[in-house]
Amino acid sequence: MNPGDQVCISQNGTEYEGILLPSANSDYLLLKLPGGYNIGISAKGASIIVVKPSSENSFTQESKPDQISNISFDDELPLISLISTGGTIASTVDYRTGAVASKFDVADVIRSIPDLSGMANYRGRVAANILSENMEPSIWQDLAKVIFEEIESGADGIIVMHGTDTMQYTASAISFMIRSPIPIIFTGSQRSSDRPSSDNLVNVICSVEAAKSNCAEVLICMHSNESDDHCSLHRATRSRKNHTSKRSAFETIGNLPLGEVDYKTRLVTYRRQYTKRGELQPSLQSDLDLNVELIKYTPGMDVKLFDICSGKSGIIIEGTGLGHIHTDFIPCLSSLIENGTCIVMTSQCIRGRVCSRVYDTGRDLLNIGIIEGEDLLPGTAKVKLMWVLANTNNPSKAMQKSIVGEITNPSRPWI
Repeated sequence: MNPGDQVCISQNGTEYEGILLPSANSDYLLLKLPGGYNIGISAKGASIIVVKPSSENSFTQESKPDQISNISFDDELPLISLISTGGTIASTVDYRTGAVASKFDVADVIRSIPDLSGMANYRGRVAANILSENMEPSIWQDLAKVIFEEIESGADGIIVMHGTDTMQYTASAISFMIRSPIPIIFTGSQRSSDRPSSDNLVNVICSVEAAKSNCAEVLICMHSNESDDHCSLHRATRSRKNHTSKRSAFETIGNLPLGEVDYKTRLVTYRRQYTKRGELQPSLQSDLDLNVELIKYTPGMDVKLFDICSGKSGIIIEGTGLGHIHTDFIPCLSSLIENGTCIVMTSQCIRGRVCSRVYDTGRDLLNIGIIEGEDLLPGTAKVKLMWVLANTNNPSKAMQKSIVGEITNPSRPWI
């Protein structure tokens, strides 16, 4: 009996059938029922019959980074590469502490969602096994190389399983680093697979459908609402996590999501133009300037905080309103710019566009060389500046140009 086996467990006259999952407590058997729920069954006195061993599945378990799962293929189905970085979608409850811990690898996730069978062929890789608060730009670079290898190896679509807290940063970074002829879908879950309200099943199923679709962009696929009927497809560079725990935590800022997937019908629809499958030749530019900071201005902030930014390659400022900061800070920022620091102004407002020509402070900022960040989301702006400084010769021009849909066209001119 091994994790991944389809088993029938008899306990006190009741039979339970499902997929056996790894359990941190040997006194209990963890079972994934056909409906998607997990239950724990006391191992004491239980009678177990293996209905279908995991060896008959189309994948084998693997847990080490950069190793590829050995799987069998159906030539009639597309090949989807599943890349795990950890996070809640790859987590379970640690019964020793009662807390959620990152334990599952790619094969475990597939085993826990039997409905994935028959949708596609899967090739699994573990790029990292961390919670997303521990994500680092260097891991973005490693992930980009893994994704590019999968593209060049013939994958028809990529799914990256990632923790939700920093997913928008990683997905944005991949958007700039890779030009892809196939879909790259990021997904995660707000609640681990052990919980009855877990969103991992719907998110992963919808992600597979998105990865098989014709949209060759980097998208985030997560619940559209609190029901289990749709997932939204957000362009990575225009999305952010706007709720700590709701399953529909992600939103596209400034517009409706680019598309959606109907979980019941498996239909994928898109609302606006997008880069089509096969339209781009694959390329990788994974260099990043890691010496970039994101600073949020608040009233009463100590101007000396900018002193520690001396020598930084770039700074993103979340300014107030149209992109402002206290006038007393302007000489400090001017000195940083004179010494070679590239400074981009964004807004801490959720929606809207930076415009430094309306008020005197904004004009003073323009005069010292501040770059207007248009309607770039601050997190996206940081990732973009890291990439721009490492890969372009004119940061000011590049930061004000939309490269992968990160800047939207203004709805009306400023007056």
